[in-house]
Amino acid sequence: MSLPPPSQDALTYRDAGVDIDAGDRLVERIKPLAARTRREGVLAGIGGFGALFDLGAKYREPVLVSGTDGVGTKLKLAFQLDGHDTVGIDLVAMSVNDVLVQGAEPLFFLDYFACGKLDVDMAARVIAGVAKGCEQAGCALIGGETAEMPGMYPPGEYDLAGFAVGVVEKSSIIDGRGIVRGDAVIGIASSGPHSNGYSLIRKIVELHRVDPGADFDGRPLGAALLAPTRIYARSMLALLQRLPVKGMAHITGGGLTGNVPRILPPGLRAVLRRSSWTLPPVFEWLQSMGKLADEEMYRTFNCGIGMVAIVASEHADAAIRELRGSGEDAVAIGEIEPAAPAEVQTIVR
Repeated sequence: MSLPPPSQDALTYRDAGVDIDAGDRLVERIKPLAARTRREGVLAGIGGFGALFDLGAKYREPVLVSGTDGVGTKLKLAFQLDGHDTVGIDLVAMSVNDVLVQGAEPLFFLDYFACGKLDVDMAARVIAGVAKGCEQAGCALIGGETAEMPGMYPPGEYDLAGFAVGVVEKSSIIDGRGIVRGDAVIGIASSGPHSNGYSLIRKIVELHRVDPGADFDGRPLGAALLAPTRIYARSMLALLQRLPVKGMAHITGGGLTGNVPRILPPGLRAVLRRSSWTLPPVFEWLQSMGKLADEEMYRTFNCGIGMVAIVASEHADAAIRELRGSGEDAVAIGEIEPAAPAEVQTIVR
């Protein structure tokens, strides 16, 4: 059966809202960005159906560690403030920091960019941020997907997802099982709220009709709220080469009190000393404007601590020196204590 000849009013994919040519232009814009992130093991550039990576012979018993995440409603603030240049860093950070806490070196990253109508310039800005995040993490931007789906998203908006894969020697996996009473909890500073708690942040901004352009601690408030998530890969991997680390926690959704327990064995708890670190101004502002109780702050935000490392007490000073030498703001923030079965596993005093 043959198809009828096209009529003069025949439709095209572009008529339906999908511009294949725009997608091709974006791929060409992305290629040099991805090339800058290339590392040992990458076998092909972007554009194929699948991305290839060779682990090589470096590991005796390699274990792959994977992570996936998005940027959440922080994107809404980025749309409002034209903050498309840094959300790609957030995207990479949220996955590679999760992979890192198992002791894994991030190897490669893939992104998913979905929109209603593809704006090549805007998308290129976002993916340039993804590439920058990959450079900071030392991993390759090895592939991704751009989905143009008419009617799925409001004009000027998009969604992001990211996928990271890392590798760790089986004998070097960090799982917290070696944590014992008396171990030290080291806090590594965040760059701001990172990518968590933004539904509450936006609620506070909207309720008080706050001007994002208003001066805040020497920069616009909007810039403080959009500060990209810190990527800890290089500094933490350097620490792992120097000292035994028993556990790590990425302080993401759930805040301090929700994430530290994820690495603690039964019968133990982390007791954090609130006086040991200074609450950054952006969190002071959020707590004051939102009239938020301390407990709500600790379970919603990182409160200035983006990553936690647990080491033996005799290694605490050396760990802090090593982290500071890598450019991190690190400080001892607590200790590991025994806990009864019904007790919460992380408290802030």
